[in-house]
Parts: sequence; structure tokens; C-alpha cells
Amino acid sequence: MTSADDALDRVVAAMGGLETGARVVVAMSGGVDSSATAAALVALGYQVVGITLKLYDAPASRLGACCAGVDIHDARRVAAGLDMPHYVLDYEQRFQSAVIDDFADSYLAGETPNPCVRCNQTVKFEDLLGRARELGAQALVTGHYARWRLGPDGAELHQGADSGRDQSYFLFATRPEQLAFLRFPLGGLDKDATRALAARFDLAVAQKPDSQDICFVPEGSYAAFIDKLRPAARQPGDIVDQSGNVLGRHAGVAGFTVGQRRGLGLGGGEALYVLRLEPESNQLVVGPPDALERQSFSIRNCNWLAPLEGPLEVKVRSTSPPLPARIERRNGGAEVVPDNPEPGIAPGQACVAYRDGRLLGGGWIER
Repeated sequence: MTSADDALDRVVAAMGGLETGARVVVAMSGGVDSSATAAALVALGYQVVGITLKLYDAPASRLGACCAGVDIHDARRVAAGLDMPHYVLDYEQRFQSAVIDDFADSYLAGETPNPCVRCNQTVKFEDLLGRARELGAQALVTGHYARWRLGPDGAELHQGADSGRDQSYFLFATRPEQLAFLRFPLGGLDKDATRALAARFDLAVAQKPDSQDICFVPEGSYAAFIDKLRPAARQPGDIVDQSGNVLGRHAGVAGFTVGQRRGLGLGGGEALYVLRLEPESNQLVVGPPDALERQSFSIRNCNWLAPLEGPLEVKVRSTSPPLPARIERRNGGAEVVPDNPEPGIAPGQACVAYRDGRLLGGGWIER
């Protein structure tokens, strides 16, 4: 197990040569990761300014989320204990338009969105990063488990040392000029080492549970959340096979995702999976598991941080194993060709490319 002293040494190394005494802004969510990050940087002699974003309206007692009422209170308490300046910025309107509305509209379009990527892409690494610059900071620091390295051509992003905690997938849309201003001090640590740091500095959140599911979706019920935000989405329709034969009825395509088996209500017979969501006709197309396999797929709105030549791997979900593949860039998008057919490619999810642990970039999977 990594000791607190060893963890501090790794934090120093992860700051990428940014000298102690420099002013940095730490994005403080109120959880143990960002709190331990702030405490470590204060102890190392950085001028730390904490900023917490109020992103959505949630009960102050709600646990298992981030950026909710209880988390803002925890962030304030940690900052006060560290005797560092701390600000709470109300970004609810921006978060609503850039993340929550996008989340709902993606489901209505037959996609399975990833709001955590969108939040990093817009609110955190666009708006908050700009505010950090205005405050005269030399870096925006977060508690993500990813590694920042300075390579021959500038800043590089690599997977976190702890593969079970790696969050680089959610950072694929970070642009090069943003990456140069970011630092991820926890990238070389595992969760136990982070908690050891938090305990060393006697932080009240040292044993706080990790956030679960999507922060703004109560109890993880995506379908109920979409129903409330977009009532028109709850339109019943047909469940059909690949030939168009009606097999049953669904209560709204927004409640399903590609590769889903449970909840179809078809009963008996062979196992059937969701192959496609067709919101235009309000149909759910189902079929056998082998029909899920894709020889290739397209991605859009790509962001590339490194060349794509040579062998590489892609992840098509944050929790999926990497797949050997090649990528052919085309008119702002790209075609991804896995070495072996891959089942359950879900439109709206991120496809992220790596080589030897370095994040190369990625894009959004198209229908």
C-alpha cells in the first residue's frame, strides 16, 4: 500500500514541473479526491484557490452524488480547515443547457449519451478553466485519475496508474491548449493512497463514499428522469424484428439502449437484444446476439491529441476492455474498424483511442 509520504512525492511529480508557490485553482466537488488534492497542494506550498460549482438543484442531504448541496458544504468545510480561499460559482443554467438538455435530447434521438464527458468538455474545462485564468492561476487542478506528462510535442494525457480508477476516457474531448493548463495530481495513485492522504491531513471527508451513477439523475433512474424532463418521450410504440414483424410494444424508446436484453417484456423463445432505436418511427428493433456485432462504425465531433498512425486500441464504453482497431479519419469524423467484430456498439457513447496507455483522442459514436 502506498504511504501518505509516497503519495505526496507522486503528487509533486504529477504537477509537471509547476513550481511550488505557484497559484493554482482546484476544482473541489466536495469528495475525497478533490479534497485530498487541495490538501496535498497546500502542504506542498502552492497558492491554492478552491472553486466549487453549483450545477443543479438537489436536496442538501442527498448522498452518492457530486456537486449537490451536501457536497458544497463539505468543500467549504475542507477549504476552511486548510485556511485557503474558496468560492462557490452558480453554473446551473450553463449545466442545464450544455449537459442536462443534451443528455435528454440524445436519448430522444435514439442515442445513449455520456454526460460526464460533456460536463468536462463544457462546464469544467471551458468555463471553469477560463475563470481560473482570470484569477491568475497557472493551472486548473482536478482530482481525476489520469496522468499528465510533458512530451516532446507538448502536454500528453495518459491512463491513470490504477486501471480500476482510470478516468482518462472521460477526458478525451480536452483540447491541446486546455490540456497544457491542466494538472491531475492523483493520476499516479490508487484510491487507498488518496484516502491515506486525506487521513494524514485529517479531512472530514476521508471516508466519504464515492459518487455513484450520473450526478443529476435521482436514484439512477434514467427513464424516469427523461419522462420528467421530456414528457413527450413516453410514447408507446412497436417492438419489431429485423424484418419489421411486430413482436410487442414498448413504453418509449428513450428507456432503452443498444445491447439491452432485460425489460423488453417479450417472454419465451430465443434471447433477443435491442439492435437499434428508431425514434423517427418510434420503433425498437430487436434481434439475436450475433446481429449486434459491428465490423466498423463511424464517430463524429472528433478531438485528436496525438497522431493515429500504427497499432492502437479503442474503448467504446468507460468500463469496457480496450479493443485493437484502426481508425481512418474522414471530414472531421472517422471510421473505426476493430480487428474483430464488436457487439453492442451504442450510438451516443464515446469511442476513445489509446496507444500504450496514452490517450490519442476520440469521438462520439454515430447511429
